[in-house]
Amino acid sequence: MLLGCIGDDFTGSSDLANTLAKGGMRTVQYTGIPDAPARDDVQAGVVALKSRSIDPAEAVRQSLAALDWLRAQGCEQFFFKYCSTFDSTPQGNIGPVADALAEALDAHRVIVCPAFPGTGRSLYQGHLFVNDTLLNECGMQNHPLTPMTDADIRRWLAPQTRFTVGHVAAAHVFSGSERISQALEEEHQKGHRHIVVDAIRDADLLEIGKAAEGLPLVTGGSGVALGLPANFGCKASEAPWVGQAGKAVALSGSCSVATRAQVARHVARHPARAIDATDVIEGQLKPQELADWLLCADGLPLAYSSADPEEIARVQETYGREASSEALERFFAHIARLVVTGGATRIITAGGETSGAVIEALDLGSLEIGPEIDPGVPALRARPDLVVALKSGNFGAEDFFEKADRLLRGVT
Repeated sequence: MLLGCIGDDFTGSSDLANTLAKGGMRTVQYTGIPDAPARDDVQAGVVALKSRSIDPAEAVRQSLAALDWLRAQGCEQFFFKYCSTFDSTPQGNIGPVADALAEALDAHRVIVCPAFPGTGRSLYQGHLFVNDTLLNECGMQNHPLTPMTDADIRRWLAPQTRFTVGHVAAAHVFSGSERISQALEEEHQKGHRHIVVDAIRDADLLEIGKAAEGLPLVTGGSGVALGLPANFGCKASEAPWVGQAGKAVALSGSCSVATRAQVARHVARHPARAIDATDVIEGQLKPQELADWLLCADGLPLAYSSADPEEIARVQETYGREASSEALERFFAHIARLVVTGGATRIITAGGETSGAVIEALDLGSLEIGPEIDPGVPALRARPDLVVALKSGNFGAEDFFEKADRLLRGVT
């Protein structure tokens, strides 16, 4: 194995695996830390954790354990993947995990770059934009677990880390990889360990990737991994894919602006059931009832709890943020087990926490990377009789659910 990657959620990990596979690396996504060595032909291993919103100390422990396994596979470089909207709180978990990995690898000049222009995320003068809107004005300020209230990534990261935070400005990035490398060294000489690097175009990410050659640790969204495969002599390729017939279901627990638009479109065209969080928490809605409906409904049925920010706030105020989120995750996990037992062969999920709960519930050890559905979202084969698509909340076009099911079925 050449490149070892640690993702802080399952959807982001599949996003990264998709990028590396398109770049020509033989890539496997592992759901959790494997208990056996990787296959000899794997060039990039992505260990997907569900560590984005857990206690920072536990996130560090899991990430270091993943690092130990990847080191044992012979990796030459390591990548810490987090969301392209830098989802975290002032306490972590991005900063604490990045600190621990940097110290374990004796890594300095650690690139911090969540930019992903293909999905509208750009980083300019240290500020993260979603399309033409600052991060803290795009809806992410209402995230139920990691509300993002400051678009300045330098300022948001600073309280999370024990080290000072540097910056490589866009003007240096536009000059190419050599100038980026020089600027990283200049920031290192100033005493900065984590260095935020601007990027607004894929071309910028490719140059950052060149500058990252030989660095022990890189951190960021999947976009900054665009240039890494070439450093290992890999060339772009398209993953082969055989579609999966059978029953499909869609599950959405994301409350992002993008997902709510996708849900609204799907509800107007396909069978759909809204999940009331209060009914779930108080036990008035049973997983078996919803699973039976999903299995019997025609076409591509959707079960969703993608409420608006005001409704989320009301539920959290009544039941608590963690308790309400955990109740919904358990509910979706139970539904996933029931529908697969009942014969579902295609599962489409929206939302990082929802996707993580579903994959853990199904006990899927590794995922083979297929073709891209939308930027950052690949088709994944979990078993000979089961394929999945794991969508981060803010990703995908409005017709994502339909598009995902067509590709999972092998219809082009």
